[in-house]
Amino acid sequence: MGLVRGITVTAFFGIVLFVLIPVYVPRPNFIPGFAPPPDMWPRTISILGMGLGLLLAALSLSRKPQADADPEDAGAIRDGTPLGTLVLRFVYAVLAFAGFIVTVHFAGFIVASMALLFVMLLLTGQWQRKGTVVLVALFLPLVLYLFFSSALNTRFPAGSLVTILGL
Repeated sequence: MGLVRGITVTAFFGIVLFVLIPVYVPRPNFIPGFAPPPDMWPRTISILGMGLGLLLAALSLSRKPQADADPEDAGAIRDGTPLGTLVLRFVYAVLAFAGFIVTVHFAGFIVASMALLFVMLLLTGQWQRKGTVVLVALFLPLVLYLFFSSALNTRFPAGSLVTILGL
C-alpha cells in the first residue's frame, strides 16, 4: 500500500513539475538578479513532493512484511473509516480541485483558494471544529496572498469578476 501511494505521489508531483508548470507559469524575458523567477516556488514544492513520494516508496520497500499480519485488516490503517467514505472523499477532492481551476478564472485566486481550503479541511472529517475550519480557510490564504504579493511581489490571477468590479 505504501509503495502504491509513494509512486502515486511521485507521479502527481512529476506531472505538475514537468507538464503543468512549463505550460501555466510564464517566465518573463528579463528577471532582475535579485528576484526569483515566478516558477521557483511551484518547482520547489513539486521537487519536495516528488522527493517525499520517492522516500515513501523506498521506506515501504525496505519494510519487511510481518508473517502474522492480516493483509485484509486495512481498517486499522484507515482509523476505522470505511473504504467507501475514503473513495468518496477522494472523488470530492478531485472535484474541488477542478472547481478551483474554474473559480480562479471567475472569482480570482484568493477567493478560489479560500473555497478550496475550506472544502479540503471539511474532507478531513473534522466536523467538530467548524469555527476553526472557517477561520483557517479565510485567513491562511489571505495571509499567504498578502505575504507573496507584497513581500515577494508575486502576481496572482485576479479573475474576471474582480476585474469587472474594479477591485
